[in-house]
This record gives sequence, structure tokens and C-alpha cells, in this order.
Amino acid sequence: MSTRARIPQSQVTGPYGALVKRMGKKMGGGELPEGVGVMWHNRKVLNFGFGLGRKSDKWDACDDSLKAYASMAAAAKIGCEFCLDLHYFKVHNEGMDERKAREVPRWRESDVFTPLERDAMEYAEAMSATPPTVTDELSDRLLAQIGPAALVELAASIALMNFYSRSNVALGISAHGFAASCDLAPLARPSEPVASAA
Repeated sequence: MSTRARIPQSQVTGPYGALVKRMGKKMGGGELPEGVGVMWHNRKVLNFGFGLGRKSDKWDACDDSLKAYASMAAAAKIGCEFCLDLHYFKVHNEGMDERKAREVPRWRESDVFTPLERDAMEYAEAMSATPPTVTDELSDRLLAQIGPAALVELAASIALMNFYSRSNVALGISAHGFAASCDLAPLARPSEPVASAA
């Protein structure tokens, strides 16, 4: 992934810009996230993204932790460091299990997740593949465990993460350091595959 945005940041100005700066600096440990400056070039798109986030935060049919881990798994699959960083920070601020959130990038190797959480993260990865690889068996397992309303919400949450993650990766928006501003341990990294001896 790029280490700098592929579009230069715009000056965030005006009364709305002042509000956005205050919110961004509060979250980002004093600095406005680079992504805000990039997205400021098209405020209709920026507002759309903010609006989707605010509206989806009100959904309540699916457990928030399950949605957070699944969303982080989708971001990890796509390679969006910004989304992983932001969601780790969000988990911390909302009192969810930070230890589990930290392990999401290596969830297949980790022993901290429940079978349901593993199914949700597998579902997130399958939805985030191109083309999607969700199976009937996986969907049936989740449906039996959480019910139809929660599964619809889980799928929509993962789809939203794909929207944010794919946009950020394409635009070269990288991690901002939200988690570091809270002194959270760095996100775990998957182990490198061990090369077999010839």
C-alpha cells in the first residue's frame, strides 16, 4: 500500500471545516486525519460517508462486538490500515474487548475467539473476496446462531466496510495512529508461513 495519499490534501476551511477539524483532532490525538483532507475535495462524498457511519451506528439487531470484529476482518482482507486503526480505536472507546480486536488480523491463528466470532470473520473475508465466496453452509451456520435480522445487519456492516476500505486503499489513505494515541498495543500481525525444506 502507498505510504502517502495519491491525492494531495485540500485545505479544510469554513464553519463546517472548523467542526470537522475539531472532531478529527479529538479522535486523532491532535492532528486532522489525512483522509479528511483528501476527501474534502468532494464534500458530498465525505458527508455521504459520515452519514452512513452515523446511521449504521444506530443499527441494533446484531451484537456490536461481532460487527466490529467482522468489519476489522474485512478491512484486513482488503488491506485498509486506516480502517483497522480506526476500528481498534473505536473498540477501545466503546469498551469492547481490546485483546480480541488486536488479534483480528491473525484471527485464524488466535485462540481468543468464539466459534460464532470465527464464523462472522470468515463470512467477512468471504464477502470481501472478488468475487465473493460466501457458502450456503457458512450462511446457514450464522443464520442459526444469530437469526435473520442480525445476519442482514452483519452483511450490511461488512459491505459498508468494503466501501470505506476499498476507497481508502485506492486513494492511498494510510493508518493515522488512532490506536497509538490511546497507547494501545500495535495490532497483531499474522505469522509468516514457514517454508518447507526441499
